[in-house]
Amino acid sequence: MPDSSPIRVVIADDHPITRAGLRSTLEALPDIAVVGEASDGVEALRLAKELVPDVLLLDVEMPRMTGVEVAEKLKAMDSPVRVLALSAYDDEEYVHGLLDSGAAGYLMKEETQPERIVEALQGIVRDDGELWISQRLATKLIRGRHQPESPAHLTERQEEVVRLAALGYDNEGIGEKLFIAKATVKNHIDRIKKPIRVRTRAELIAWAWQRGLVKPGDEA
Repeated sequence: MPDSSPIRVVIADDHPITRAGLRSTLEALPDIAVVGEASDGVEALRLAKELVPDVLLLDVEMPRMTGVEVAEKLKAMDSPVRVLALSAYDDEEYVHGLLDSGAAGYLMKEETQPERIVEALQGIVRDDGELWISQRLATKLIRGRHQPESPAHLTERQEEVVRLAALGYDNEGIGEKLFIAKATVKNHIDRIKKPIRVRTRAELIAWAWQRGLVKPGDEA
């Protein structure tokens, strides 16, 4: 999607007051266009098919068809619409279950401040297509795990990539720092995620901080 194009969003929530609040918040933000609203899962799926927005901001608990079912159907159709799931639950199994169902991102209802919504929307439409959750949620998920894995199995280059990601560099910035291609950076990150049981970049960053790969005051 060109940088000059607004992020086109369909809001799907069965509570009129919540929908109105989300619409009001989004319409006040630059570079975001609300193109439709749905009050149940069936309507959300229909609008996603007809309008093909960049993002379907989807409440997980919806009548007629749940948010999980909507995400699964869009995934099965190979739809370009990216689902940003909106939920009150922060259980790790629940979060990852939704991501497995086809959601591209997961936003807690308590995190619907304008800056968080912008971060989420921009995060899930970026070119590298990584799954997105907030850094706050990622930190909570990582802290809740038992017997944390040791970082000793990472190669020196992998540690460099993780450190730079944790210091706030995107894939392009990491590539410039290490003199490698952006695609190579993404490959490194994808390979690192599986053995340490993380699904998102935010969890990888939280993992790096928890394991001491980066510390306050560190610089690239």
